[in-house]
Amino acid sequence: MSLRSISSGSARAGHGAAARVEEPGAPLTPAGFEAARARLGVAPAVLWAVMAVEARACGFLPDRRPVILFERHVFHRRTGGRFDAAHPGISHARPGGYGAAGAAQHARLATALALDRRAALESTSWGLGQVMGFNAAPAGYADVEALVAAMRASEDAQLAAMAAFVVARGLAEPLRAHDWAAFARGYNGPAFARNAYDLRLARARESLAAGPLPDLAVRAAQLRLLYAGLDPGPVDGRMGRRTRAALAAFRMRAGEPEREAAARAFAAADLAALERATRRDAVATVGAIFDDGERAA
Repeated sequence: MSLRSISSGSARAGHGAAARVEEPGAPLTPAGFEAARARLGVAPAVLWAVMAVEARACGFLPDRRPVILFERHVFHRRTGGRFDAAHPGISHARPGGYGAAGAAQHARLATALALDRRAALESTSWGLGQVMGFNAAPAGYADVEALVAAMRASEDAQLAAMAAFVVARGLAEPLRAHDWAAFARGYNGPAFARNAYDLRLARARESLAAGPLPDLAVRAAQLRLLYAGLDPGPVDGRMGRRTRAALAAFRMRAGEPEREAAARAFAAADLAALERATRRDAVATVGAIFDDGERAA
């Protein structure tokens, strides 16, 4: 399926438009991907590699909340350690204590928000590029509240923030030169080697350059299948066995016979149907899950 078959009008890359997207959790579009790639001046395989290593290539959870990681040592620094004794799980001088990924990170963030809202948001990394909240300015935003609003809106906005941060920090050149250690040092910090970010980036880029690259239409369908409560496997732009099974299940929900649903090739009509089905209650659903204090007062 051609990448051009995805409509790019619903979720524009760019900070002002991204914050006004009607549907929270909008999948990455070709326009958003190309805008970030052009800004960085890199080959598509390089950008896909950064996405794969930094956030497992997907910016949202099945409930449409952005993928985040709460950093207790950053919260410690930004609050002067005053919550360490009472809340060592979310405020500690040393990194670690992350616990489970996904919804558990939002629970940790909710606890921190009740103590110091700004410090909590700034101590969290957000979305596809896992941009830290305290980097709102180099990512192109006036403050962390504006950054977080955009990170909830769309993957286009998440990728735009990552690209802006990379350019602002002078990391586009190492990325273009495939100097993975220099890029990882600037992007992940001086302890990058502990998690082998440089080696992982190099391996991911080599694999992706060998092709084929992920298909953004398939990837958008995978994310929407997750929103529909189905299991397409990794949101990776690859039409594998689990994605085919989830797509068939979605088609059967709409009344398509099982044999036809399983046999028919993925088409633009499938993505359009998924968009209609998953957009209907998106705003109400996200409004409910953000009532835990993550929304600005």
